[in-house]
Amino acid sequence: MLSSAELERAARFGSPLLRERYILGRGALRTILGCVLDVAPDAVPIVRGRRGRPQLAQPEGPDFNLSNTASVAFVGVCSTGRIGVDIERCDRSVNVAGIARKFLAESERDALASLSVDAARRDVLALWTAKEAMSKATGDALAAPFAQIAVDVRTMRVRAGPGAYAPHRWVLHRVDAGPDYFATIALWQPDASAGP
Repeated sequence: MLSSAELERAARFGSPLLRERYILGRGALRTILGCVLDVAPDAVPIVRGRRGRPQLAQPEGPDFNLSNTASVAFVGVCSTGRIGVDIERCDRSVNVAGIARKFLAESERDALASLSVDAARRDVLALWTAKEAMSKATGDALAAPFAQIAVDVRTMRVRAGPGAYAPHRWVLHRVDAGPDYFATIALWQPDASAGP
């Protein structure tokens, strides 16, 4: 059910495991979008948009996003605005100080200072899933101004952000993906006058 471009991309993965995860994730995505659009999975018109962000060929169609980690895929679809999703394993080992320095706002770094090592690691992962989901919604990916975006992971609210990341443009949702994962849905309204 995958397109020739998707099959070519799958072939470029360096390991059979990564290739299989990509194929299964894209197959699940096409199946879900096929149900939404009422077409066969292989007829879903997925194209590459800005910075390679997958989107439907028809701009008036629903927006979607996909994230995966380990053996879990997370697909989000919305009918208005743009959506970004991200999922990470809770037990993932990360360089808290390095990520904080490069990707967190000053207020977020300050909040980490009072936490235990493990609590800080978990907060960094929760912040990362929120910011990654936001950057996937906008299509900015790693070019997003992560250190200028401040998110409160307790309330799932954007507290500060420039331009496209202004708080009033966003609604964040923590997803219950079980005890082993952090997952976030970020809903973005590109037209500031329309609200979140």
